[in-house]
Amino acid sequence: MSPRRNRPHRPPADEESPRDRPGITEQRVQQWQDGDWMVRNIFGAAAAKTYRCPGCMQDIRPGVAHVVAWPADDFGDGADRRHWHTGCWRARDRRGPAVERSRNAPRYG
Repeated sequence: MSPRRNRPHRPPADEESPRDRPGITEQRVQQWQDGDWMVRNIFGAAAAKTYRCPGCMQDIRPGVAHVVAWPADDFGDGADRRHWHTGCWRARDRRGPAVERSRNAPRYG
């Protein structure tokens, strides 16, 4: 008796839609104090590049799950997309504007 094959059934290539991307959720609208935002979750397996989070100014490394957001109005386009850590995205109402300092700048003052 030969062993059983547990291969998943894959539909033919012509049946797959271009929107079927593993590890990326469908975009949805979220309402915040500063307006409506289109938001998409990126799972760790689908995150292949390094991005800079605008909430904490730290790198989002490949393999780390995160959120992509852009304005939902007609003024936003692909260039307005920003990649955020999930926690930074959720806490952005409670956080003040980030101040970037050089490495040699004084920490307080």
